Amino acid sequence: MSISTLPAPGEAAGTLAPALDAAELLLAGKRVAVLTGAGISTDSGIPDYRGTGAPVNRKPMDFSAFLGDERARKRYWAGSHLGWNHFSTAEPNAGHRALAELESRGLVAGVITQNVDGLHARAGSRRVVELHGAMRRVTCVTCGQTFARSDIAERMTRENPWLGYPDAIQTGPDGDVQIDYVDQMTVPDCTVCGGLLKPDVVFFGEFIPQTVFASARALVRGADALLIAGSSLVVNSGIRLLDQAAKRRIPVVIVNRGETRGDRRASLKIDSGTSEVLASLAARLR
Repeated sequence: MSISTLPAPGEAAGTLAPALDAAELLLAGKRVAVLTGAGISTDSGIPDYRGTGAPVNRKPMDFSAFLGDERARKRYWAGSHLGWNHFSTAEPNAGHRALAELESRGLVAGVITQNVDGLHARAGSRRVVELHGAMRRVTCVTCGQTFARSDIAERMTRENPWLGYPDAIQTGPDGDVQIDYVDQMTVPDCTVCGGLLKPDVVFFGEFIPQTVFASARALVRGADALLIAGSSLVVNSGIRLLDQAAKRRIPVVIVNRGETRGDRRASLKIDSGTSEVLASLAARLR
């Protein structure tokens, strides 16, 4: 097992070469499963949970509070509406595009993502397992009807014209913005049954659907290597997929700024930004 630690941003770009050489050696000629986290979307203007620009003292939406507390539900929908406006205008970056290119050439078997921003699909990736759901969909928790988020956003804008779009907001990786002025908030309801609508994302206190995690496991099971990009692996779902790869003794390459929970078990750790590294790997791997 070898671990490579790269210099901080701003130091000589050529210092990436040894780690890229090592990554190429581990991944060339293999079908690679990819796991991504919030760090891959920072270059698209979406902050991660811990880096520069991340919202301070933010509390993730709790599923039981969303169901049982009307004010919590109003606060979430107001913040999520503001966050969706930011998410919907974000564009895929070089890292997203590199993975889509590698998949089109048959080198990436698919992408498993912990992100809800939908940027992998917009970049052109076709096999994407969204572990924590996607902000672009809204589901009725009563009848199961699914709606396009854009349609719900139009309704919310009509029904809550006071909300507006502040110039400076701190959007979390989950698309939520922490705001307090919510008493007059009109929460959208299901146009089919009148039930409670919820963005199709996994809240704190919810479980990843078994079918979704089974798809992620199948992707890792069918791959020859695992590439982890932009995830600190704090969430247990990521560690479970790393465990699966480790048990199969396939190469594991981690690309992330800062320490992750999987560093000591990686075949290679590259401490650098995902955009530069993934774009370089796409140019090297054939």
